[in-house]
Amino acid sequence: MVSIERIIEAEVNPFDSTTFRPGNFWQEQQDQTLTVESIHQETIVEIEDLLDSVKADRRTRTLLLAGDSGSGKSYLLGRLKQRLNATAFFAYIGPWPESDFIWRHVLRNTVDSLMHVPDGKKESQLLLWLESLSALRQQGFMKRVLGERQLFIHNLKGSYPSGIYNPNEFFGVLYDLTNPNLYPIACEWLKGDNLDRKSLKTLRVKSPIDSEEAARKIMANFGIISSATQPIVLCFDNLDNIDRALDGFINLQALFTLNSIIHNQKLKNFLVIISIVTNTWEQNSKRVQPADIARINLRTRLRSISLDLAEDLWASRLKPLYKKASAQPPTPIYPLTRKHLEAKFPGGKARPRYVLMLGRKLFQAAKTYGIEALMELKEESDRGAYPNNANNGDRKASLQENTKASGQENSFGRALTKQIASGQENRSDPIAAFQLLWLKEFNKSQAKIARIRQFSAPELIQMLREALEALEVKGIQTKVLPSPKYASYSLSYHLPVQLGRIGVVWTEDPNLISFFHVMKASKKALAMRRCKILYMIRAERLGTHKNQGNKIYSQIFTGHPHRHLLPDLTSVQYLATYHSLVNAACAGELVVGDRIPSLKELQDLIRSSKILEACSLLDALGVFRGCIPLVGVAEPKKLGTGRDMSQQLKRVKDYLLALVKTQQMMGRHILIQNALDQFPELQEYQASELIFQLCQEQKILIIDDTIPVESQLVCLMR
Repeated sequence: MVSIERIIEAEVNPFDSTTFRPGNFWQEQQDQTLTVESIHQETIVEIEDLLDSVKADRRTRTLLLAGDSGSGKSYLLGRLKQRLNATAFFAYIGPWPESDFIWRHVLRNTVDSLMHVPDGKKESQLLLWLESLSALRQQGFMKRVLGERQLFIHNLKGSYPSGIYNPNEFFGVLYDLTNPNLYPIACEWLKGDNLDRKSLKTLRVKSPIDSEEAARKIMANFGIISSATQPIVLCFDNLDNIDRALDGFINLQALFTLNSIIHNQKLKNFLVIISIVTNTWEQNSKRVQPADIARINLRTRLRSISLDLAEDLWASRLKPLYKKASAQPPTPIYPLTRKHLEAKFPGGKARPRYVLMLGRKLFQAAKTYGIEALMELKEESDRGAYPNNANNGDRKASLQENTKASGQENSFGRALTKQIASGQENRSDPIAAFQLLWLKEFNKSQAKIARIRQFSAPELIQMLREALEALEVKGIQTKVLPSPKYASYSLSYHLPVQLGRIGVVWTEDPNLISFFHVMKASKKALAMRRCKILYMIRAERLGTHKNQGNKIYSQIFTGHPHRHLLPDLTSVQYLATYHSLVNAACAGELVVGDRIPSLKELQDLIRSSKILEACSLLDALGVFRGCIPLVGVAEPKKLGTGRDMSQQLKRVKDYLLALVKTQQMMGRHILIQNALDQFPELQEYQASELIFQLCQEQKILIIDDTIPVESQLVCLMR
């Protein structure tokens, strides 16, 4: 066991900003040990009461959950899911790219969420929902006569004699969910994927769910059947990045129109939660019809928390460190103090995120300059001179003297004293912080995105457009295809040294009839001169020469200058990762180091870090070269990931340096362990070798390499 002071020097800052953004609560598991139950407890009770009302009469309710950025709205949704998932099914509905597709977007997101497995369960919400239906448990003579599938359909039609849309096909697909071999394509049909003829035949359905009306009716089916089981909670979040209306403001009306339809057509057993930034609601609510606003059953707002709760929030982050110490610290928030909170928040109230950001800054000061320096920062805050303003020569000299006087002048102290004396100070490196945040988000994307077709075509185009905008591609326009149904499958842009507009169409619909219509629209777009060069991005099959769509494809994309690109999964994961950060930045929920970047600042970071240059799809589109090669290709160009061992090790090396940059100093063995956690295929000896290389390059310094590795500290060379 070691002292708490030594632990603070060695450990990663427990207030690290990569833990601030919860995002999609189904895809990101919250650490319950960091939850302070008393924060926003009254709001949780209100929502529980509203959910109980839905359970009692099966009548849908709507809740508007407002709060300032940093108040904990998304985190609260995650807590609700953890707390209430035993009595309700939860669905996360992210921002939609096109309001003309809003019902299909809601259906896709709902089924996606229902496919997730709740904590402590072995089966998905979807299967748990099915198992609660009595039709699955029926046995007897009719089963032998009709067959199990037909009996299932017969029983459900008897239980729901009216109100179910397309009952034979819908109930049949529900039954197919119980077959592990059919479960994947049954889910795809329910999500609205445009399945090919073979898959439709396997499911015994005539057509996919490819219209807003059909999607709405399938959602109504879910509501009707869930009346016999548990309510479905639809959580709309990150609304600042939804599509915009003609006046340039976000199209909230589309959401409230959908909500009114749910109420007016009496879709049963839903609790609709609309989570929105208070300022966004105040700016846009006047553009929503009063009759639609009247459909809100309950409005609640997340308030700032007291300093007592702020202390509890700090304590939850620091507690794991105390368990490693030889003696318990004097207070639950040591080395931080109540005085720091009172100086920063003189009104006695604070938003949770800003409490965490202050904790990060103060803990970093303790790591970098020692506990005594942090106490001096507290004294300065008592005098009204907050730490951020104390960075002149006198301040550095004071810190140096304080370190010596406190008796903490060790090998680490001497190294830092040298840095302070040379005029170098502890500054947050935004690029390093962003690289760490990106890696965390990208790892999530890799874990949850197994197929390109997890996204609809409008979503893929939206993610591509956001990346192009970040890279300052000029003249981006959406909807190149002259087809109302497929226009959102396309966009166009200009490159600096390329004459004419470049069009892109992205379609992953397996259905070859849909593919034919997209090809037909592509041919028409070229005839109308909407673009000079057209790219088609597609990983799904193209059919044979007998198919009409394939014939048009062969005419356009197998010669010059138009091209077909086969996207790789890694590229889609890159686009999806950036999209999740855009959602957070638009909502003011993104934290990078000690900054809360706007969308413009996020775009600056993505360019400065050059992270997207590893995206093969963007490279193939000519974004980084500034032009498209004027060489035609007879065969589609395969976009590989290009990940060999040396490139992987370079990624690890960049990660190690970024982590030291953000921490300034940490334990060598902890640095290695973090690398092993982030890169599971990495070996410990490889991490040690990369640390040695960084030392040789004079980028980092091992304070005293004569002591055991477990006790060694690493700091950043200035």
